[in-house]
Amino acid sequence: MSLFSVSHSKEKALLERMERLGIKESDLHETFIRSSGPGGQKVNKASSCVFLIHKPTGLSVKCQETRSQVLNRYLARCLLIDRIEKKEKGYISAERERIEKVRRQKRRRSKKAKEKVLRLKHRHSEKKVLRSKSSLPVED
Repeated sequence: MSLFSVSHSKEKALLERMERLGIKESDLHETFIRSSGPGGQKVNKASSCVFLIHKPTGLSVKCQETRSQVLNRYLARCLLIDRIEKKEKGYISAERERIEKVRRQKRRRSKKAKEKVLRLKHRHSEKKVLRSKSSLPVED
């Protein structure tokens, strides 16, 4: 039975990271509170926000990214592991950085960003036209 509503491979990777850093489930104190912000009746009635405390280090994380409590539990653990890793080793794992970089690269550009790129290209081409020898007046 899966603890979180994510794929088996993601859950396994999370548990392996926890084991590698020496984090046990018994070290975590987990409470559920009501989320704030948009979501209407769902967030006003259900306690979908997860507040997670790692007792040995005293680090805490609050996660209310989704309306699903189960998914927020998974995301809160990921955030907590990142913070503990950063505190102990001074950096987030290279694999995590690589994944974030790929995610940023695959993200679609906004309309405004596309327009900015096109403006810069046009400006650059205008500069190049002005630099060309054919645009200079010929003197005899």
